[in-house]
Amino acid sequence: MDCTFKTDDGKFNFRVGAIIANGRKVLLARNPNEEREFYYSVGGRVKSGEELEHAVLRELKEETNIDCEIERMAAIHENFFTDDDGVKFHEISIFFLIKPNKELLNIKSGHLTKDGPDGEYLEWIDLDNLNGKTIYPKFYKDIGFNSVSEIKHFVDRE
Repeated sequence: MDCTFKTDDGKFNFRVGAIIANGRKVLLARNPNEEREFYYSVGGRVKSGEELEHAVLRELKEETNIDCEIERMAAIHENFFTDDDGVKFHEISIFFLIKPNKELLNIKSGHLTKDGPDGEYLEWIDLDNLNGKTIYPKFYKDIGFNSVSEIKHFVDRE
């Protein structure tokens, strides 16, 4: 069972994210069925009793169909937001920097995810040239994960 639950104030999510970088380009997902156009990290909810590293590798396999290797834990992200349906979320995500293997680097923009929502696809996004694209988490724009060795902590409130 996913580590997500309703509260009197909204909903809580515990998730993992994969940072897949090739220089200043990062591999992000997009669901064209969403009302708003935005890109988000590859990853998903942690299952009850699941170790974080296992969760991120499982999510990567589900979305890319590629076996990956973790380089290190990179960030903790506390995110407070309201979704398009008006539900308030408190989300905690642990992000892992993934070693960019040849298969990952060869993913073409537009590649459909294996087990993501219907129509979800992956795209390489240039962080230095967003051209009005909205990306989540926002901290991706401000940090070079390949040059930082400590775990970063970010808090976003809408």
